[in-house]
Amino acid sequence: MTHVPDPDEPSFYLDKANPAAWKALNGLALAVRKATDDAGLPRAVVELAAVRISQINGCAFCLDLHGRLAVEAGVPERKLHVLAAWREAGLFSVLERAALDVAEAVTLLPDDEARLETLAGARAELGDARFSALCWAAVTMNAFNRVSIVSRHKVQP
Repeated sequence: MTHVPDPDEPSFYLDKANPAAWKALNGLALAVRKATDDAGLPRAVVELAAVRISQINGCAFCLDLHGRLAVEAGVPERKLHVLAAWREAGLFSVLERAALDVAEAVTLLPDDEARLETLAGARAELGDARFSALCWAAVTMNAFNRVSIVSRHKVQP
């Protein structure tokens, strides 16, 4: 018989259970932040990608956190409202669209042909330094989403 956790049951927090691994993940996040800054990527673009990744993964904790960080970085709320339909919205810059293509390709890992085509287009638009930094940002955001989802981190009041 499968155990279905009660929503009120205490969570098992991976970050608390293995602080060394959590510290290493945060160290990676700091290195990725430096890479995105060094590549000249606006913080708003990076946060927009983080929100999109968290939408795809269904991570409420990260959606809350990175939604607020996106607004602080200057992302208009209107863009956040239509982010799930960014291709149809017509509100996103070429740089933002390339970043969102990277975010989705790294998160969804579509078939090889689609992924390679999407990433090649984004790399051509972004250049190697920004492309690499955004790929690492997406990989890292996906890791944080998974830690929060598995740990059942709650959205703070």
